[in-house]
Amino acid sequence: MPDTHPPLLAITAYSGTGKTSLLKELIPLLNQEGIRIGLIKHTHHKVDVDTPGKDSYELRKAGARQTMVASDTRWALMTENQEEEMPSLSWLAEQMNPALVDLILVEGFKAEPVPKIALFRSDTGKDWHTLIDDYVIAVASNEKLDMTLPLLDINKPASVAAFIVKWLANR
Repeated sequence: MPDTHPPLLAITAYSGTGKTSLLKELIPLLNQEGIRIGLIKHTHHKVDVDTPGKDSYELRKAGARQTMVASDTRWALMTENQEEEMPSLSWLAEQMNPALVDLILVEGFKAEPVPKIALFRSDTGKDWHTLIDDYVIAVASNEKLDMTLPLLDINKPASVAAFIVKWLANR
């Protein structure tokens, strides 16, 4: 069966490099190019979108496996993982509506076999080489690195967005 979900592109880096900050700048730039963005973010923390005391929170805590909250501006579906284990990235991507999304940006999931842009800042004190695997298609850094991969300026989100637009068009 063919892959029906939009392409995935991971943004991966060491903690504190600025993944979220860059994504907050990239998403509007990509939207300006007509690319509708979905986002999957990995976290090591318990996720609670609901607020304690709200009806949806209380009903989920009462045992509802899925809780949907809807308004005229947005809706959200909370699903309890049965096994209390992280769902696969592929499964999560399948939950996105391909009629609404052209590209799924992924924050984290650095071990997944999907195309990635690795972010590197010299002040992390870490070695950039450990970010590179067979799936890294470019590196965005704040310094010149000796590599054969495309090197982008992490401080110029427009150039990173232009790379993504070109990459997406050439898929």
